[in-house]
Amino acid sequence: MNTKSLPGASFHQMWRELAPVGRDATTGGYRRYAWSGPDADCRAWFKDQALARGLSYETDRNGNQWAWLGDPAQGDAVVTGSHLDSVPDGGAFDGPLGVVSAFAALDELRRRGASPTRPLAVSNFGDEEGARFGVACVGSRLTAGRLTREQAHALRDADGILLPQAMEAAGQDPDAIGPDPERLARIGAFVELHVEQGRALDLSGDAVGLASAIWPHGRWRFDFAGEANHAGTTRLADRRDPMPTYAETVLAARREAELLGALATFGKVSVEPNGVNAIPSLVRGWLDSRAADQATLDTVVAAVERAARDRAARDGVDLTVVRESFTPVVEFEHALRDELNRLLGGRIPILGTGAGHDAGILSAAVPTAMLFVRNPTGVSHSPAESAAEDDCLAGVIALADVLEGLACR
Repeated sequence: MNTKSLPGASFHQMWRELAPVGRDATTGGYRRYAWSGPDADCRAWFKDQALARGLSYETDRNGNQWAWLGDPAQGDAVVTGSHLDSVPDGGAFDGPLGVVSAFAALDELRRRGASPTRPLAVSNFGDEEGARFGVACVGSRLTAGRLTREQAHALRDADGILLPQAMEAAGQDPDAIGPDPERLARIGAFVELHVEQGRALDLSGDAVGLASAIWPHGRWRFDFAGEANHAGTTRLADRRDPMPTYAETVLAARREAELLGALATFGKVSVEPNGVNAIPSLVRGWLDSRAADQATLDTVVAAVERAARDRAARDGVDLTVVRESFTPVVEFEHALRDELNRLLGGRIPILGTGAGHDAGILSAAVPTAMLFVRNPTGVSHSPAESAAEDDCLAGVIALADVLEGLACR
């Protein structure tokens, strides 16, 4: 028996090939940061998959990768895919599941003998997680004109390396980045498959779901500036210590989010001079906040900042707050969502999400939709992230059904 002809065989092979790339041996998590060595290996893997299938391959001006079946110049293309980069010590499924499933769905269409009448493409959008340069969805934001060249050129990682320097070192021209309306105009629909990052599907018992909307969300940097001094000789009354101010702000974020049914997280912090026996001169923390609607999000962030400023005044600490990125609420196009629901039998659960995605960024310019694959624990952005084999294959079949219905009619 030729196992390569069986549904899911190509999925397993690709998953095995990609699994070791960028995986830390100690934590078991992934460190596939934008324009790094592991990112280059992921990009090489993507190109190999495209060429192995006889697809035409290209990298666009913003570093996003494309594998085309058919002529993209024809327009009205159906595109699927996701991203391959990760958060620090991220899980295996967030991003890669969508890319691997996209190639596997094309394989399934060929197995069925389906003949596309519209161009089909698989995409890998660059720097989706924003783990290195602090802004999420850089590749899709640039393409959609949601991030300017000047803003992108100013992005810097923790080691002081600018985004243009990192791109150039990886062989990408940083001066070419910017909006790509011609490319977006060729796309008639973009469907992104992603592992669910909550437990709605696990609770409902469904393997695959459809997205209704993405909550508005953003990232805010809080800089608490105090005065460095000796931890063993400086009286508590004489200190301008930014750490208690930061700590109170973290607690305020949790409190305000609970009150309003929103989400607020301080998940990243840097301290200067970062010595055990030194009072910090600067504590810098990043707030990630999300809510079901804009008014609630604004209320939460304003309340957190107000609490931070009140405590900073008592501690003699200076506070600067900078909004580093923001994505408004995304309502996925109802007509496309309803068509996907019809193609999948009309009984697929529809759920919202607080997680951002490239599909959300592109939705202002292109009809977009999302499929979610069940996550039995709801854990994501962690090595413990998981999805069952049968559910992953159900996602491949669902995506193939969608692509066949949209592009092979």
